[in-house]
Amino acid sequence: MAFTAGCHACAWRHEPPVPDEDHKPVILHVEDEAPNRALLRAVVTRAADAAVREATIVDAEDLATAREVLAGGSVDLVLLDVRLPDGNGLDLARAIRDGEAPRPPVIVMSASVLPDEQEAALATGARHFLSKPYAPADLVKLVSETLRSSTSA
Repeated sequence: MAFTAGCHACAWRHEPPVPDEDHKPVILHVEDEAPNRALLRAVVTRAADAAVREATIVDAEDLATAREVLAGGSVDLVLLDVRLPDGNGLDLARAIRDGEAPRPPVIVMSASVLPDEQEAALATGARHFLSKPYAPADLVKLVSETLRSSTSA
């Protein structure tokens, strides 16, 4: 089941996911490019790992929407682009790191492969950096490992 948060108006088009006994992970995907959102959704929904495949994906096209989603619902993992229409995704990663609990783990996803930019991303407290374009298996592996480590912590 997928939920989409509205852009700029920041209103839910559907009710935010509510955890239950059979909690399925909620992944916030902060990405402004529609083809990238569609690709990630296709990779996740076809993953061999059930925890990844059954995750609820919440899309946010900008930082403002992502902040509302984080403030209003339970998020288990944030997949975060860096260059967004209303700012730098690394600012959100720092805000998550410095904010009040719960603080979901962050995987930064960027087309930049410069070592300085990767180091800057990881310095925000992000768990991983994934270069775009990415191999689907690499994305699934990182999401799976991160979800497992955050639920066992």
